[in-house]
Amino acid sequence: MDGKESDEESAADALWRSAENLVPSKIKRLRAEWRPEMSMPTLIALRDKLDEMLHQIRTVGHIQTPIITCPKCGKTGPSAEPRVSVRAMILALARFEIAPRDQAKALENAWAKYREEHQLDIEGKALSTARK
Repeated sequence: MDGKESDEESAADALWRSAENLVPSKIKRLRAEWRPEMSMPTLIALRDKLDEMLHQIRTVGHIQTPIITCPKCGKTGPSAEPRVSVRAMILALARFEIAPRDQAKALENAWAKYREEHQLDIEGKALSTARK
C-alpha cells in the first residue's frame, strides 16, 4: 500500500467514524440503498449521493475544515474538503455490518480492477475529467 492509499484510508476511517457518531443518516442511506448485485456505475452513483449528503450536512451545520500548516513550506490555511471515495464506502459496508466482510473484500477487489480498467479516480470519475 502506497502513501496515497494510506492517506485515503486514514481519511476514510476518520470520515466514517464521525459519520457513525454524528451522521447516522448517511449510514442509514447506505444500508437502505446498497445491494450486493449493484453494478459499478450504480455503486459510483450511490457514492455521489453520499458525498452530496456530506457536503449538505457540513454546509447546513456550518462545519469548517480544520486549519493546517504545511510541513514543507510552513503555510497555514484550511485543509481540503473531505470527500467520500468509492473504497471508503465499500469499507463502510463491512465496518457497519451492512455486508459480510468477505463480500466487501470481494467488492473492494472488483472495484480496484474496474477502476484500473476504466481509468477512474478514487471517486469513480474519469481521470481525464477528474477535479484538479
